[in-house]
Amino acid sequence: MTSTTDLTTSELTFPAGFSFGTATAAYQIEGAAAEDGRRDSIWDAFCRVPGAVIGGDSGEVVCDHYHRMPADVDLIADLGLDTYRFSTSWARVCPDGGPANPAGVDFYSRLVDELLDRGVRPWLTLYHWDLPQALQEAGGWVNRDTAHRFADYAQVMVDALGDRVDVWTTLNEPWCSSFLSYAAGEHAPGHTSPSEAVDAAHHLLLAHGLGVQVLRGHGRDLTVGITTNHTVADPADPDDPGDVDAARRIDGAFNRVFLDPIFRGDYPADVLEDMSWAGLGRVAREGDMALISAPIDVLGVNYYNGGAFAAPDPRVHEPLTHPGPGGLLRRSPYVGSERVRGVSRGLPVTDMGWEIQPDGLTRLLLRLQREYTGPAGIPMVITENGAAFPDVADAGGFVQDHDRIAYLRDHLAAVHAALEQGADVRGYLVWSLLDNFEWAWGCGKRFGIVHVDFDTLERTPKASAQWYSGVARTGRVTLVS
Repeated sequence: MTSTTDLTTSELTFPAGFSFGTATAAYQIEGAAAEDGRRDSIWDAFCRVPGAVIGGDSGEVVCDHYHRMPADVDLIADLGLDTYRFSTSWARVCPDGGPANPAGVDFYSRLVDELLDRGVRPWLTLYHWDLPQALQEAGGWVNRDTAHRFADYAQVMVDALGDRVDVWTTLNEPWCSSFLSYAAGEHAPGHTSPSEAVDAAHHLLLAHGLGVQVLRGHGRDLTVGITTNHTVADPADPDDPGDVDAARRIDGAFNRVFLDPIFRGDYPADVLEDMSWAGLGRVAREGDMALISAPIDVLGVNYYNGGAFAAPDPRVHEPLTHPGPGGLLRRSPYVGSERVRGVSRGLPVTDMGWEIQPDGLTRLLLRLQREYTGPAGIPMVITENGAAFPDVADAGGFVQDHDRIAYLRDHLAAVHAALEQGADVRGYLVWSLLDNFEWAWGCGKRFGIVHVDFDTLERTPKASAQWYSGVARTGRVTLVS
């Protein structure tokens, strides 16, 4: 046993001006699903499908942020956080994908004013997966016109908030809203068509490019970017050519399929080959790649875990479908690489079953700096990092979440290590402020640093919130070994 006198501590100091904040998404916290002109998004419709979401949960009420917004802003400010990344609901602002809904726009205008009044920088994400259901009925992201409707929506938002919001993200995690949504069926609209997924991926990238064009056309000099989610794909056996190829495939299908068009103006040749049978790139038109690769000002980086991958086992012919979180059949999201196997490395896991691998974040940031953002002169911000654990609240709603503190500490240390090795990282936004609706997993997976009692809707900062507040106020992380 190690006594307290055997423990040693060291302190990491982040650069002056490094931002510490938090993030949420509209459908995951707002509630008020049918109020003030808001109409169905694809997630409202998906939640009504039996077996789509664990427990039949939905975002109909969830955290009721729509009615409790000022108090939630107070929480952010009281924790000493300097940045709040939120998404605006397309289904609230332009309910049918067409004309603006003044009441919906007004909600976000009031949110921005509350943030600014409390000294918190607003960071606005235009799309965090809540496509208006009316647009889905016209084809959703498989329909090229949806990208143009996104540009119209971006124009509505920048006209309303561009005088007060300086930082804008076009899309959050387009991998999820294409491959996880149209190939795997795990996210709304719940389709399992690889050919739809690759078309959706291209149209999402086109929407990003058109959105950048709209935001650049605003009178103010805005900071414009996109947030992509990443894995670090390692071969299970680095000496096995099949495993090396399996890791290459996952890296291509998860990371490079979006990074290369954004930063290099084209899809990677090997990914085009891997996904050729599904038709990746077939819907591209002349001029698309120039729009998609227009310069951005910041790359938002979302990281939760990496993985080890092995070649398909020729002795096993597993079906391409499997039960998803709510019970409905799903497919692999890795189009063209469906039989690649994920291999456990025996690492600790979160409540999502995701391996905890902080060093993967260091490696990711250094790779992005070396291959993408550095050559383009673009800084990075960690726009999401956090973990779900099986929290147990006491009678007062307080959660002593030492496991989450350890996760955040170790990942902040990983960011610091990347900084020391030359990665240009400007901030870290913890996911998430509140326990919320975790998509197909319902409300049972708690990522928040603030506990939410979903019966009373009472908020109680967890031990991790208190810890993170100290980091944000001092810019220092204490390590214990």
